[in-house]
This record gives sequence, C-alpha cells and structure tokens, in this order.
Amino acid sequence: MLARQRQAAILEHVRAHGGARVSDLTQLLGVSDMTVRRDLDVLARRGLVEKVHGGATAVGMPSSEEPGFEAKAMREYDEKEQIAREAAALVRPGAAIALSGGTTTWALCKYLVDIPALTIVTNSLRVATELDDTAGNRTLILTGGVPTPSDALVGPVADMVIRSLRFDILFLGCHGMDERSGLSTPNLAEAQTNRELVRNARSVVVTADHTKWGTVGLSSFADLEQVDVLVTDAGMPDAEQQVLSERVGRLVVAGPEPVTDSADGLPRGSDASQVTV
Repeated sequence: MLARQRQAAILEHVRAHGGARVSDLTQLLGVSDMTVRRDLDVLARRGLVEKVHGGATAVGMPSSEEPGFEAKAMREYDEKEQIAREAAALVRPGAAIALSGGTTTWALCKYLVDIPALTIVTNSLRVATELDDTAGNRTLILTGGVPTPSDALVGPVADMVIRSLRFDILFLGCHGMDERSGLSTPNLAEAQTNRELVRNARSVVVTADHTKWGTVGLSSFADLEQVDVLVTDAGMPDAEQQVLSERVGRLVVAGPEPVTDSADGLPRGSDASQVTV
C-alpha cells in the first residue's frame, strides 16, 4: 500500500470512529508503529487529524460532544463483556453496590442477576430496565434526575439521592481516561453526579476498555488515584498498563473466558485474566 493510500485509510478510520490508537492502526494496516506515526504526523500537519498520546482524534470533535447510548453500545463489544465478567467477580452476596451510566456498566448487569440479596443503586435508565426485567432477590433503587444522551440520570435530584446513600462498591464508567485529566465526561451535570457517586463509595471500580485511554472530555470528575480497581481489556498497551498500575490501587486486565475441559473441570488453552498490582 502506498503512503497516500495508507493515510487515506487512516483518515477514514479516524473519522468513522472519532479517533484511533497507533496499536489499532498497525494491526489494521499491517505496518509498523513508526510507519503509522509518520502517517499521523503528515495528517496532523495537514490539519486532518489531531495527534494525542498514543494515537489521533478526528478534527472538529469537541470535548463536549456526547454520543448516544446506541452509538456506543456495540463499540468494543467483546472487550466490554470480558470487563463486565471480571468486574462481577468482585461482588459478594448481600452487598450494596452502585452502577453509574455507561455501556460497560450496562453489560455488567447480566453477571449480577445470580448474586443474591444485592442492593443496587443506579442513575442509569438502561441498567434499571435491564435489572427490572430479570428475576432475582435484590433491591433496586433508581436515583431520578434528568437524562443525558447516554441515558444517565443527572442533576440536583440525582445528586441529592446519592448523597444520602453509602455503597460498598461503585462500578463507574467514563467517557475518557488520561494521565493528567483522570476520568472525564463531556457532560458537566454528569461529572457532578459522578463526583457524588465516588464520594459515597467505600470502593471505586472503574470499568473502561482500552479505547477510553487518551480521550479527554469537557469535565474531569476523578483522579486516577481515586480509583481502587480499574478493570480494562488486553488491548491496553503495555506502556499504558504500566502508567495505570502506578496510579490506581489495582489494575485488572480482562481476557477471553477460559475454555473448560469437561473431564476435569480445569481451564485449558485460554488467555486467563491477569492482575497487575
């Protein structure tokens, strides 16, 4: 592939997805990191993309832009399932937990239905609907508030309810993660509601796939040091994993579900989830 063809492919991918990581582009194009970085330099000089740490974003996409729930739900679907499965392993019967808005916290719901006696607080309409449609011995509390494009309830009503509650574990989604900006969202009211959730949780568990790294929304709501556990996927590059492991309390990297040998019940031939402390 000629350089101009490569650059056109990169530009199309960035515009279609809103951004791209160098590691993703190297796999897509079958070229080296250095080649991709040179192509990004060319596109950035022409004003067609904006270079960020580890990749590039589309020009003209403001930090206040917030995609709708449906637009985000199918992105990195497999990775979100892996993250949700690992996150659910942190929940014990009888716990009081909170789930923020987001497609990864929504994916977590199916793994919670068989855990008995949970009290679940959420400001997500999608999470509440998902859990309300399944049988189970649980108490579900929906905060109320004003819905965002991603169907999270925010604003003074949501904040007032959250301030009166305490959670054993908060499962928190985010629009973006960054070394300097921490966790962020494009929505100012959602940022404030997320701050209240963080403030009232004994343990904060962030569920975020690798594409969230390097994305910065309009408003930051938590530093990386406030995160007790970060569950992400194996697509997170090693350098970024090292940064995160030094900043958060514990880093969990989720992998594919182990294949079980029916003869002895032991996992075989799988990339087991790894934990970095």
